[in-house]
Amino acid sequence: MNKLKSIALTIALCIMQVYVFAQNGNTKTEDPTDFMRSEGKLYVVMAVVVTIVLGIFIYLVNLDRKIKKLEKNQ
Repeated sequence: MNKLKSIALTIALCIMQVYVFAQNGNTKTEDPTDFMRSEGKLYVVMAVVVTIVLGIFIYLVNLDRKIKKLEKNQ
């Protein structure tokens, strides 16, 4: 079942990548990071990424504490 999920996720990500590149309508050879910086959206993207990574880190630390507590009780 896990192999099926990983294959489906890989296919979905490939399809999303093609869809995102198809949305690029400007014909200028402008660097995407310059566009994001000029619009002020780069900082929003970075804030979201940092929030997600911190959330995952806090979740893993909390999970580790719970597992250690369960192992100690047994």
